[in-house]
Amino acid sequence: MGDQAVQSRLVVGCMTGTSIDAIDCALVRIEGRGLELRASLVRGASRSLGTLREPLRALAEQKPVSAGEIARIALQFGALHAETIADLLGADRAHLVCVHGQTVFHAPPASWQLMNPWPIVHKLKVPVVFDLRGADLAAGGQGAPITPLADQILLAGRPELARGCCVLNLGGFANATLLAGRTETADGVRGFDICACNQLLDRIARETMTREFDEDGREAAKGWVDAAAGTELAKLLSESGTSPRSLGTGDESFSWLERYRSRITAQDLAATACDAIASVIARHCSNSGPMLLAGGGSRNRALFSALVRHAGANGVPSVHISDDFGLSSEYREAMEFAVLGALCQDRVAITLPGVTGVRSPAPISGAWAGIG
Repeated sequence: MGDQAVQSRLVVGCMTGTSIDAIDCALVRIEGRGLELRASLVRGASRSLGTLREPLRALAEQKPVSAGEIARIALQFGALHAETIADLLGADRAHLVCVHGQTVFHAPPASWQLMNPWPIVHKLKVPVVFDLRGADLAAGGQGAPITPLADQILLAGRPELARGCCVLNLGGFANATLLAGRTETADGVRGFDICACNQLLDRIARETMTREFDEDGREAAKGWVDAAAGTELAKLLSESGTSPRSLGTGDESFSWLERYRSRITAQDLAATACDAIASVIARHCSNSGPMLLAGGGSRNRALFSALVRHAGANGVPSVHISDDFGLSSEYREAMEFAVLGALCQDRVAITLPGVTGVRSPAPISGAWAGIG
């Protein structure tokens, strides 16, 4: 697929996570092809999901929705992507767009990343690759995590990471990529989902603070950790992380919130949740080398402080925002989908058998709309 003569490509990657709050888009310059490609961020843009937020949440929460309404949501969702990408591009022209879509159901082998790509194709006259999990799922994999190979490519050649690192995404769910030793090869790359993160923290904010999210973790930073509630939540989160399925929708921690919301203050709920989430993450990433934080949760001061504390107790030498290593914490996932889209165009498998459990060799991923 694509023009094999093109060695430098402008690729747009788009991501909406399980927090269901905004579209993140990254314009990425891709030099080279296949596993040898190198990627650099040109610029990024984010746009609120606005009136689409609640219908998408209803779908993800498995509330009854008619087929007609689903079709309208998908069309509007695609149109919002097209508008956001057009604003991002300005006078530039992309060679390719890669969109993740919104995960509204994920229980392998069944999974659904809702997306109508045709408004993007129509508006921008560019091929679009989407449904990047489907091939892996059909071949027996979990379809997730899908980004570890892109992490390896984005961090290749960093001498500071020669002994390995943990790239931690703090989105709706927390997931990690472990890079062991040299980052120039995919050998030793591991990746796994850990537990709910912003999905729970944002729900606490919506239900107890009457706001969409606790900006920068300001309210959580004012609270105190309730030891008993924190121990119970950490146990629930740990159990979800040991499930054989990859995480995506649905979370048992909401029952914890219902039990404790009338017992402790909103600030203490948020502080306790941050501490419990950090403790579970740190145990999963113990002795992994420096921890690089990305995603919306990396800006949560209470969560960051809790991670520093628990990481140190679990043999993690240091905790950083991923920007310190040249990887945008704000647009990391969108950049990763740009890289994955380029790999799909180059006919390179993007999932790793050691990560998703797919049988080797991993299949070529992606469905195409437009020229392809």
